[in-house]
Amino acid sequence: MTGLPTRVAFVSMHTSPSAEPGIGDAGGMNVSLLSLAGELARHGVEVDLLTRAIGEPRERQLETGVMLREVAAGGPGAIEKAGLPAVSDEFGEAIAELARRPNGHYDVIHAHYWLSGVAALPVALEFGIPFVQSFHTLAAMKDDFAEPGAGVEPEFRIRSEAYLASQASAIVAGSAAEATFLLERVRAPADRVWVIPPGVDVDLFRPHRPGVGDRVRSTMAIAEGRPILAVVGRVQPLKDQELAIRALGVLAAGSVPVPVLVIVGEPTPGDEEYLARLRSLAEELGIDEHVRFVGALGRTELAELFAAADLTLMTSRSETFGLVALESAASGTPVVGFQGSGMRESVANGISGVLVNSRDPGVWASTIAGLLADREFRESLSATARDHALGYTWAASATALLGVYASL
Repeated sequence: MTGLPTRVAFVSMHTSPSAEPGIGDAGGMNVSLLSLAGELARHGVEVDLLTRAIGEPRERQLETGVMLREVAAGGPGAIEKAGLPAVSDEFGEAIAELARRPNGHYDVIHAHYWLSGVAALPVALEFGIPFVQSFHTLAAMKDDFAEPGAGVEPEFRIRSEAYLASQASAIVAGSAAEATFLLERVRAPADRVWVIPPGVDVDLFRPHRPGVGDRVRSTMAIAEGRPILAVVGRVQPLKDQELAIRALGVLAAGSVPVPVLVIVGEPTPGDEEYLARLRSLAEELGIDEHVRFVGALGRTELAELFAAADLTLMTSRSETFGLVALESAASGTPVVGFQGSGMRESVANGISGVLVNSRDPGVWASTIAGLLADREFRESLSATARDHALGYTWAASATALLGVYASL
């Protein structure tokens, strides 16, 4: 492979990567950035992770070849999603200042999420640097799969995504489903769209971990013998944790013992009311004693939960790919997921889990109950789920990404 870059900027305005990102807090995109950056560094490519500082601006090395640079934009403190566009220009100027420093030149600027692209594209144009865009989520996908009555994405976002797609040197999609939306709805140039699915850390996420089940049950006050259902991700209407709670309500009326639903994640800034609604719903259904809201978990804690769980529920209305489904599969825990968007690619139906073509809580409850009752089938899925996950590695993702960079 020729023409490889020596220094790349990963721009992620609205997340703050760390050495141990919290799941449901920092989220799956941070996992992707850190994992890809580490693999690129092992190929000799220096990676700067550029993000907005929540506190004081700082710079620190996360590992050899990977530097985190948190820059000031919009003052200290978290900013709700709706307020981030107002500080994108300031964030972009901070990136430009980094690029102007001695030895500050980047061979490629790779923006993650549309707001990062809005901030970073002018910098790439100013310095004549190839610009790569990963959207991770698209307004068109979110609007198509949103809950009934939900507000649509801002027109500014829709226009910005279309403009970024037209200007980017390359666009990286996480799944064929995302690529289809990019081509058909965003009108991205077909010759610039690349599909690179994420990988999974199969050493961290693995089955058969002695003592882990007892530790998880003790920490979360779950009695021996009670099935564990895990739901992992940002707490927001698009993830639709409400569906999982309603399905548990149906299960509680006829299952003995009643499964325990563990909801992992923090609300997206601005969605705190949704979390309160979930808690109230569990109380209204009389199942609050069967639900654990555990907030964000570190990577090790999450891996232990997956290894201890009987099933992972992916209730999201849409997923660009569904990294959680891979991590669960690698842990030998089958997934029950909604048959929509990228979930058809992250979950191999009948191999790593079961896809449900319905959003009816009764249908979900029936599917879950059937899997819990059929231990032989569930154990078969557990073995094949692990095999499925082994086909996705961060090394392969990084190698494919280097191919994109080399083409530029």
